Amino acid sequence: MTFLPKWLTFLKGKEVVIANAIIAILTIGGQQLFSFFTFSCPCHVGQNLIYGLAFLGVPALILLVVGYALNNQTWRLVTGKRSPLQEQTTPNRLLQCKLICFVLCSITGRALVAPVTWLAVTLINGSYYVCAVSEYVSVHYYEANPNVTASERRKILAVFPCSQLVPPELTRARDEVILLLRYQSQVAGWLLIAVVVITVFLSYCLASCFSPLSFLHFRYWSSYVHNEQELFDEATDQHSRLYAMQHVRKFFGFVPGSENVKEIRIPSLREWQAISGLAFLKRVDEEHYDYSLLHDWALKESVDGKYLKTDEDPVIRTQL
Repeated sequence: MTFLPKWLTFLKGKEVVIANAIIAILTIGGQQLFSFFTFSCPCHVGQNLIYGLAFLGVPALILLVVGYALNNQTWRLVTGKRSPLQEQTTPNRLLQCKLICFVLCSITGRALVAPVTWLAVTLINGSYYVCAVSEYVSVHYYEANPNVTASERRKILAVFPCSQLVPPELTRARDEVILLLRYQSQVAGWLLIAVVVITVFLSYCLASCFSPLSFLHFRYWSSYVHNEQELFDEATDQHSRLYAMQHVRKFFGFVPGSENVKEIRIPSLREWQAISGLAFLKRVDEEHYDYSLLHDWALKESVDGKYLKTDEDPVIRTQL
């Protein structure tokens, strides 16, 4: 019974590591499915390189962009930076630049997990690399005509990833080329993993060395920031709900979920038109905004109009 709480205590504060591990595992699974169902080398001169590099690089680039987009810190960093109010309250420029660089490095580190995993797995697999560079291998064919031209040799090499297109007399040469390319690809994949692991480890070591906090103080700070964010999100949801509830009550005459509703308000056509349509934030003064059309209507209009008692006929009532 005590085993699970111990594990939960060990994992607490390691949410980032766990999230990165899950992302890496999902990327590996996605890469395997992607390779199985979609990859088919064209085995044609000039097309192999483009096709192989596209399957290597384009998914990695997409995963990188998605990694940036899914990180809340990205939007916290860029949102409102061109606001006139932000420009008036900008603190020390040097300190601000250092903070931006630190946050960018943190965001980039998280965003690189999926694309680096994709590149490493595809290189270890070897199929994409074999397809991309097969026609550029320098090799002497066994039992083949040594007088073939360079263009003819490239055409022959280009079909090596497709075993069914290789002539029987070139089977031995084809096997040698595939083994050579798989060796190069897998070595590159493991080197990429080693470089990334060492870089991440050294980055954490340097960050810890230059940290102004001790180990236990840093753990406390991390826990505080995590709890503060959770409480802030909860308060944000409750505050915005209560604030929106006042505007909904003014428009419809009751609050959703209320019991024993005696009457409801019937909005006019003009009021429906006033809250319908598209709207952006509207600045009402130097410190406040209207968040929506309903918000704008509720602040401007008086509470009057047609009310319908839920157990009687419609009546007209005016509230001041």
